[in-house]
Amino acid sequence: MNFERRDIILIVGLVFFMLGLSPFVGIAVATIIVIVMYFGIKFYVANRKKAIEKDVGEGICAECGSSILDKKCPNCDSVGE
Repeated sequence: MNFERRDIILIVGLVFFMLGLSPFVGIAVATIIVIVMYFGIKFYVANRKKAIEKDVGEGICAECGSSILDKKCPNCDSVGE
């Protein structure tokens, strides 16, 4: 979970959410909720990014869109043989 430039937008949005939530639950509880939300979102994005990288593998075939394995498309290259 590295800090990236787009995390600034996430932090600003969560601060605004905290300010909107604070009249209802108090500033301490709102801060805890926002901190949990920040790490929850970061964890979800990291897991999703890993899943996408695993699914893509070596690349994607331009013809059918399936994952390329051993520098060959399992669908397109088997049809041509």
